[in-house]
Amino acid sequence: MATQTHEDLYGGPDGADVGGVFTASGGDWDQVVEDIHELGEERIVVNMGPQHPSTHGVLRLILELDGESVREARAGIGYLHTGIEKNMEYRTWVQGTTFCTRMDYLTPIFNEAAYCLAVEKLLGITDQIPQRASDIRVLMMELNRIGSHLICMGTGGMELGATTVMTVGFRERERILRFFEAVTGLRMNHAYIRPGGVAQDVPASALDLFESEIDDLRLGIRDLENLLLENPVFKGRTVDVGHLDLTGCMALGITGPILRSTGLPHDLRKSEPYCGYETYDFEVVTRDGADAYDRACIRIEEMWESLKIAEQAIARLRASEGEPVMVADKKIAWPAQLSVGGDGQGNSLEHIREIMGESMESLIHHFKLVTEGFRVPPGQAYAAIESPKGELGVHVVSDGGTRPFRAHFRDPSFHNLQAASVLAEGGLVADVIVAVASIDPVMGGVDR
Repeated sequence: MATQTHEDLYGGPDGADVGGVFTASGGDWDQVVEDIHELGEERIVVNMGPQHPSTHGVLRLILELDGESVREARAGIGYLHTGIEKNMEYRTWVQGTTFCTRMDYLTPIFNEAAYCLAVEKLLGITDQIPQRASDIRVLMMELNRIGSHLICMGTGGMELGATTVMTVGFRERERILRFFEAVTGLRMNHAYIRPGGVAQDVPASALDLFESEIDDLRLGIRDLENLLLENPVFKGRTVDVGHLDLTGCMALGITGPILRSTGLPHDLRKSEPYCGYETYDFEVVTRDGADAYDRACIRIEEMWESLKIAEQAIARLRASEGEPVMVADKKIAWPAQLSVGGDGQGNSLEHIREIMGESMESLIHHFKLVTEGFRVPPGQAYAAIESPKGELGVHVVSDGGTRPFRAHFRDPSFHNLQAASVLAEGGLVADVIVAVASIDPVMGGVDR
């Protein structure tokens, strides 16, 4: 095959072969502004963001306004791009969790869980994951779901002038973060869920800590419910605002609370169960108003359902204390995860003595596994879970090596944000804030 030159690659659709690179150009917004100027003073183009406090991060919204009405809206993204997916190609499969946990920084547990489920599919060990590890994953994910919804409701309420709501939301989220810190040592970006299980067991003291605060958490969620859902000002700002019906959701690939607000009970925990969700008792929350108010109602009700699941998971963990939390395959599990010392974090002295002094094979295995990582059979796999914002999917490709050949994430915020234009156009400028808040985008996951 002849070597392609730069001109061949960019030659255009007439002469390029399959696999060629093409450039595409769209409407330039400088030209749009010039066209608007020709209309006189009737319409203006306004940038909302990327520093605006109501855009939930570095999101840029370009609004074409006719008075107070939004005629056209476009979202500009990419300001928080950190190259996470590309960086994962240069790290071992286990190290990948420390990167993907930083995408949607409000739901780190979900990022880790989706990635590890995909890697476990490639390894063929999905059925070998210890039950206690799956219960821990469920507990951590549901508490993380509550924490994410608390932030969504708190910041959304603050943007509408309800500052007390934000105070309550962050106060209640602290209870969950304290539990995470007691389990993983970190409040966020945990890298706790690993391929094959979890990094370490949940100490009984952490479960005691959360159970001591669960009643206060219930009161906090009830406070949010009373402050928002029964507030006439909040209802006036959100009812019939940001409407998106089922047809629009399906066309744009929208999932999560936005989709369920149309009346469709789509939840991957029920339709495609993972981590044993089919054994838990909970309901899929739906509404049929398809507006910002119904999305808020769904998130509040989902917190109650998540609390119900978390209590069931805690009961199971109490009953399975002492059982393994990592797959038994020593080709995958780090030796450091096979024997925990008295401090709850490190290795027992007996295990260190065996690795470092008595068994050369154990020392070599430990060194190779930590420095190079385990090998994953060649192939590709896709795993999807129900995150607080919708379907979070991971597509991983292995070439048989110790690093991912490719890891791509289907972040729900990225897809849901495509609806920003539909939700905002035709409404008022003030309603743009409500529309974006009802989407609940996190730009760390959108830009990656």
